[in-house]
Amino acid sequence: MIKEYRTIHEVVSPLMVVEQVEGVTYDELCEIQLPSGEIRHGKVLEVNGDRAVVQLYESAAGINLRDSKVRFLGHPLELAVSEDMLGRVFNGMGQPIDGGPEILAEAHLDINGLPMNPAARAYPAEFIQTGVSTIDGLNTLVRGQKLPIFSGSGLPHKELAAQIARQAKVLGADDKFAVVFAAIGITFEESEFFVQEFKRTGAIDRTVLFSNLANEPAVERIATPRMALTAAEYLAFEKDMHVLVILTDITNYAEALREISAAKKEVPGRRGYPGYLYTDLATMYERAGRRIGKAGSITMIPILTMPEDDKTHPIPDLTGYITEGQIILNRELFRKGITPPVDVLPSLSRLKDKGIGVGKTREDHSGTMNQLFAAYAAGKDAKELMTILGESALSDTDKLYAKFAEAFEEKYVNQGNDTNRSIEETLNIGWELLSILPRSELKRVKLEHIEKYMPTEE
Repeated sequence: MIKEYRTIHEVVSPLMVVEQVEGVTYDELCEIQLPSGEIRHGKVLEVNGDRAVVQLYESAAGINLRDSKVRFLGHPLELAVSEDMLGRVFNGMGQPIDGGPEILAEAHLDINGLPMNPAARAYPAEFIQTGVSTIDGLNTLVRGQKLPIFSGSGLPHKELAAQIARQAKVLGADDKFAVVFAAIGITFEESEFFVQEFKRTGAIDRTVLFSNLANEPAVERIATPRMALTAAEYLAFEKDMHVLVILTDITNYAEALREISAAKKEVPGRRGYPGYLYTDLATMYERAGRRIGKAGSITMIPILTMPEDDKTHPIPDLTGYITEGQIILNRELFRKGITPPVDVLPSLSRLKDKGIGVGKTREDHSGTMNQLFAAYAAGKDAKELMTILGESALSDTDKLYAKFAEAFEEKYVNQGNDTNRSIEETLNIGWELLSILPRSELKRVKLEHIEKYMPTEE
């Protein structure tokens, strides 16, 4: 028997204090019934003796201290899951918003999940093709990896996110592949962009989309990525699917965390964010990976906008510690009209070496990757030197490197949002660019690979 309480002591949005409670536990879900009969929801944040602090999922407007009733449901917030979720659009609380029927649930799962035991993790080792050269060729994504994209305000990260969601696939495998996409604290226009983009390309059929809008309560923003990860865990570890989880924008999630922390009067940490921001982000990120004995996997691409393009800001800084690398978008490349504007030199995939080579991509992948990095770095240096001293100060080799850097940005990085390149196409473009340089400069690629893959002049 669920007991009802009429003992609401105070409401300070988004928090409510209920007194004289019994047997209430942390994270328990509750229902608040207004005098009008309307039902709202919350979860228990803190229990102190017979007082419970409840975090409201909806607005506090209309909650009457004397006449409103509170029921504690005895379980945490749960998501109804089944394979019918594929092709559907949900709000941040896991309710369908696409006009379709309710999900016929195979199970109701706690959205907080459980962290994966490190001893039960299988090492990420299989290549995922995103169709984006700067990722596939130079910062390879591996199945089970966490690879964030660091963007800035106004940069085209949403287009890149949609492109990866559309194009990503596991090569040479008949394994079932799905995308779980969570849009956190975005505008209605952005939400419509993602929904229409997935419908236009047919990618919606293998996608579960969670959309939380900026005008919805901050607590819903906290729940949205956990809803998405719960759906991903179900598809990966119960239905043996390979799931790519894309979370955008983690900055909005952290802002909601800060807002609720301030309402709870917690002592702030760096830049006002709660001191447990690192732990909180880790509880999300560490839910990705591969499990020993399970056929499925979860690969994660969190996207975050760096406030003022600052990589040392707490959100990108802490994310970089927890994840295995980062893809960084560059404002200068964006101004030059290069799409996607991925800055390959500071970008890094720490697991790229595990997902490339014979049987995974191609034998020449490692060598061409290293050579392209080195040549592009030398080319950027040569261009800077040219700006300061003039072209006449450059040697003939330096001029070729400067030419290479220009061509690299124009042909390799700049591919637009609709071009889906296979890994062979990406590697071949790399060889085409390396042919600009004298063979004596190609010290990081094997001679037999030069003979086999270098395009010959007609």
